[in-house]
Parts: sequence; C-alpha cells; structure tokens
Amino acid sequence: MKVGLERLVAQGALRKALAGRRVALLAHPASVTRELTHSLDALAALGDVRLTAAFGPQHGLRGDKQDNMIESPDYVDPVHRIPVFSLYGTVRRPTAAMLDTFDVLLVDLQDLGCRIYTFVTTLRYVLEEAARLRKAVWVLDRPNPVGRPVEGLRLRHGWESFVGSGELPMRHGLTLGELARWFVATLHLDVECEVVTMEGWQPLAAPGYGWPLRDRTWVNPSPNAPGLWMARCYAGTVMLEGTTLSEGRGTTRPLELFGAPDLDVSALLKEMHALAPQWLTGCRLRPCWFEPTFHKHVGKLCAGVQVHVEDAAYYEHETFRPWRVVALALKALRRLRPEYPLWRDFAYEYEQGRLAIDVINGGELLRQWVDDPAAAPGDLDALAVADEASWRAERQAVMLY
Repeated sequence: MKVGLERLVAQGALRKALAGRRVALLAHPASVTRELTHSLDALAALGDVRLTAAFGPQHGLRGDKQDNMIESPDYVDPVHRIPVFSLYGTVRRPTAAMLDTFDVLLVDLQDLGCRIYTFVTTLRYVLEEAARLRKAVWVLDRPNPVGRPVEGLRLRHGWESFVGSGELPMRHGLTLGELARWFVATLHLDVECEVVTMEGWQPLAAPGYGWPLRDRTWVNPSPNAPGLWMARCYAGTVMLEGTTLSEGRGTTRPLELFGAPDLDVSALLKEMHALAPQWLTGCRLRPCWFEPTFHKHVGKLCAGVQVHVEDAAYYEHETFRPWRVVALALKALRRLRPEYPLWRDFAYEYEQGRLAIDVINGGELLRQWVDDPAAAPGDLDALAVADEASWRAERQAVMLY
C-alpha cells in the first residue's frame, strides 16, 4: 500500500496545484515513507515544492517530549533552515503570523483512531484557522491502525477540550483525512481542504485490521505509543490517565497494562467476569507485576493486568472492545472497594474545574456509572450502543475507503 505522502512524492501530477505556492508541513516522528525517510526530508528533496515552514503537534516535530503537558518551543530546523512552529507550546492554534508563512499546509500525521489523541484536535484547529485566513489544508492520509470498529460514548456538547475536538465516540474508525472531511462538513468551514488518499489500504484484512502488519514499519507517533498492540488497547487504557491506577507509563508496555501497589488482581478479574463476561471477549487479560520507572507509583511494585491483543489465536478484531474492558475494571474495583481513591484530580490538558476522567470521556456519564452502586453493565451499554449506532450512520458520508 501507499500512504498519501508517498503518492504525493511519486506523482508529479498531484503536486501541480502546489506550483508557485508556499508550502508548510505539520508532521511528527511517524511521518515517514516506507523507506523511513521523514516527510520533511522527502518533500525538500523533490525540488518543486517550496517549503517555507514546518509545524509540530504535541510531543514535537521530532517527538522529543515524553509526557503529556510538556510543551515544545519554536525553533529553526538545522537542516532545512525553515522555522518550526510548535502547536503545543505557547499556543494550540496557529497564529496569524504563523499562517502568514505559507499558502498550503500539508498535514502528515499518524493517528491512533481514538478521540482523545490530540492530533485530531490539532487538525480541527488548523482547519478553523485556515478557513479564517483563507489558507489551504491538504491531508496526506495514513491508516487508522485500529481499523473501522466504533466504540464508546460520544462526547457531550459543552465538553469540548484539547482531548475532545467534537462529538465523536472514543473509537471513531476514521482516518485523519476522513476526519478532516467531517470537521469541514459539521463545522461548516469554507476552506480549501484536500485529502491525498492512500492506495491499497485494507482495514478489514487480517492480521493487521487497519495497520498493514508485516508490510510497514511502526514508528512511534508519540513516545508512549510503541506499537500496534498499544494502539488497539488505547481507547480503553487512556481512561486510566484520569485515575490513580498506573497505565504503565514508566514501563516498556505503556497503555497495555494497568495496576497499583494495593490492587487485588485476582479479586478484580473475578468480579469483572461475574459482572459482564461478554465485555471481555477478543483479548486475554493476564495478571502481572511491574515497577514504573517514572510517573504514577514510580519505584513501587504494582500488581496489575496486561491486556493482550497480539496473538491471532485469541484476538478478535470485531469483538474486542477496549473501552468496555477498562470501564468494567473501574466498575469492578469500585464494587470491591467503594472508598478506593480512584479518580485523579488535576488539571488534565489544562482543563480547570473538571475531573480528568470526565474530560477524557467527554462528559460525566462514565464516572457516574462507575460510582453508582445500582448501575449495571447494561445501563452503560444501552447508552453506548445508541451513540455507536448514530456515529456509524453519520460517518458514512465522509468515508473514503
């Protein structure tokens, strides 16, 4: 298969509309060709693309920042001698001065297929600002590595944030190019927005189901996204960032496992299976121990659970539902230990006055369900199933593959 970048580089006809225009690039470390050439270098080598600026999202153009809420500065690229502007520094939206450096912005970002991955919000912001100042945005499309499945509650109106760019479910099943089309349509943006589509993407094909496994090298799009297995789990395990449980940061398997020093894993798994065994299909849950080298519970031995989705003998793409798996773990822990200090209270992605778990979920419904002793799995399922069905219908209009 070919990603949008590779088609743009290989086909001069696709670049004709860039002739005479100043071009900028929004990219990160995973913005590479099959040969692992970064998109900035690949475009600069063409000779007929006038690169005048570059932009980096959260974690930076080169992926230099390890944790969330660690900002990147602006700088001058030492090789190409063009300004590199940070969209995760003093600003989140490109300023008028930044926009004045280009006519067309090429967006080449590898997404993870999850609403709260901040590259989605950055895409929305650049589209909005480009519409305001009459700039063009071209999305060089890449695979959604977790494919087409949809899962989770849709973000509730009024809960928009840097990790909640619109009324999407947690797992949206679109590529970044398709999301751009959705933003343009739903926000009624008058903007030149082009998608340079992929060639040969097969999101329903085993064994990758979205990611061309064995056909392309995985490059971390962010420091704690080390592979496809993390991406598959992420729509559920990201919720752990809003809890006191470790999500595995500071280990070699971040966002594939969770735990805490005082967790009774055997009791937790037993309770999860008793509450909603139908939510645990398509994966394997393995009790484990780990000691984070940084972040939550640093230097402490944690009892935990690893979510395994790598073995074709038990991974089932259509039945694995990571959002429900982690929701069930939180519910089981609350039932076992009602007074457990589960919710982490801090300014998650600079959101003040709201619990991080609510910011992540785009509303209070998930937390309220966990904390309500009378609420059963079927109650959350009823809400989520309705949201998932409405999103599947809505997204049809923007799907390209």
